[in-house]
Amino acid sequence: MSNPTPPNEELKNLVEVMAKALVDFPDQVNVSDVEGEQTTVIELKVAREDLGKIIGKEGRTARSLRTILAAVSTKLRKRSVLEILE
Repeated sequence: MSNPTPPNEELKNLVEVMAKALVDFPDQVNVSDVEGEQTTVIELKVAREDLGKIIGKEGRTARSLRTILAAVSTKLRKRSVLEILE
């Protein structure tokens, strides 16, 4: 039986797949994580031209990404937040 993917890797992969589907420059999508005591911060960096696509009108897309991340985090019994870096 194969080893299960660690929760942080699953969260990073999820954010990466969603971000790459939204942007014009998927090769410039970079996802990293910063492990805190109680919370994992998932950092998303995209090309400057793609920032608007990730944030969306009135922040709707970013809010949706955060909602999905929160739902998956809850299922994995983790606490995580999405930080979109400029």
